[in-house]
Amino acid sequence: MGRDMMSINVSDVVKSFNGNTILKSVSFTQEKGKVFSIIGPSGSGKTTLLRCLNFLERADSGTINLNGKTVDLATKDHRDIAYVRGATAMVFQSYNLFANLTALQNVTEALIYAKKMPKKEAKQYGLELLGKVGLAKKSNSYPKELSGGQRQRVGIARAIAVNPDLLLLDEPTSALDPELVGEVERVIEQLAAEGRTMLVVTHEMALARRISSKIIFMEDGSIVEQGSPEQLFDHPEQQRTKEFLRRYRGED
Repeated sequence: MGRDMMSINVSDVVKSFNGNTILKSVSFTQEKGKVFSIIGPSGSGKTTLLRCLNFLERADSGTINLNGKTVDLATKDHRDIAYVRGATAMVFQSYNLFANLTALQNVTEALIYAKKMPKKEAKQYGLELLGKVGLAKKSNSYPKELSGGQRQRVGIARAIAVNPDLLLLDEPTSALDPELVGEVERVIEQLAAEGRTMLVVTHEMALARRISSKIIFMEDGSIVEQGSPEQLFDHPEQQRTKEFLRRYRGED
């Protein structure tokens, strides 16, 4: 199997809003089955990068190579956009569940209407996934009846239902009360242990250290430094990385 089939390559992603450059030629290569976590101060472009990688935002330029196919992230070609969206799935900070659908319906919606899975099969698989995230007894509950942690776990079940090549998680625990963070982190750790390819934007440094094979530190739209958790957290090379981690640890 060629290297392109074993990795996801992101090259030279640029994105501007109203004349402000938010992403400045961001590039990295992620091996399949690995977890990369992106850390950095607010406003550094982390969420925008994730949104560009599955066309929730259109980049000004840059490419993503998935399964040997390179797609221009500035394209308006509906087939290319559909290809990338079909190969990726997003877990949102604010859950983004359909309020009028039950937990099970939120999980099965894409299976039935996008993947054309028979309803009976989709329901069975959806129940299996809700069980996987610890919500087997909440399948008929609506989002308003669920806690934030439960809603996010439904969001994760919905995302993995389509079996994406790349799972994008945008600060999946930041909207949660502190006591609910652990239940979501446990699900994410389980997915990491199963070898699911994930790109995680997070402020939870302990989680990033536990699940990641590589940490990317971003600031001001650029990758400042990247390396293994041990390298980046314990032996950072760049001064900006050191300052960020010192502030995070409350050492200033």
